[in-house]
Amino acid sequence: MTANDTSPRILIVDDDADIRSLLADYLGDQGWHISTAEDGDAMQQVLDTTQVDLIVLDLTLPGSDGLTLCRDLRAHSTVPVIMLTARSAPLDRILGLEMGADDYLCKPFEPRELLVRIRNVLRRSAATANDAPTPSTLWHFADWTLDETTRQLQNGAGLVVMLSGGEFRLLKALLEHPNRALNRDQLMALTQGRETDPLDRSIDLHISRLRQKLGDDARAPKLIKTLRNEGYLLATSVKRGK
Repeated sequence: MTANDTSPRILIVDDDADIRSLLADYLGDQGWHISTAEDGDAMQQVLDTTQVDLIVLDLTLPGSDGLTLCRDLRAHSTVPVIMLTARSAPLDRILGLEMGADDYLCKPFEPRELLVRIRNVLRRSAATANDAPTPSTLWHFADWTLDETTRQLQNGAGLVVMLSGGEFRLLKALLEHPNRALNRDQLMALTQGRETDPLDRSIDLHISRLRQKLGDDARAPKLIKTLRNEGYLLATSVKRGK
């Protein structure tokens, strides 16, 4: 399949040349534009010259590792990131999500599985972009305002907070259903369009990160409450406008 001007542009960052070559060939056969980089410096060179729709980022890299690169990227960009890790420990997956990754995949993996993950993340990213009208839609709740276009949170004192893709989608789902309990399965369906894996704690992690960014005490949250055996609830009124 031949790529065209509207085809997604995927950047693969991995220090293993064989993996870069295999994924570049496989994903390129889908009609996508593929760029590759072996480390953080090469990744930045691509980003400086190419508009990228998604980054497949290996956790273990020479120099700055994938976690550091993802964290630095999130300081100024919302481009989706899928983290690759050779480690299966839950802590590594949690750290990847904490740094702002949208999804993760453990090595070894089937290229077909990565393809499905990429399509899902691109679909969610496109849906988010299409949902945001011009110039912007604002959600007002508690002392905060969420701008759908920039994915920025701002409080009454002017503090601006950037959200990762996962954090943004989760907060938006809560804002669309204020004062209503949503369980993990419902939140996973609303934010990622797939069922919850019993070992997947990404929803809990994103809730924790949102509480931290909103200044909501995790030990006694007043804004995003945990309801035993029911899920999570945004306990505030919500207004939507421009």
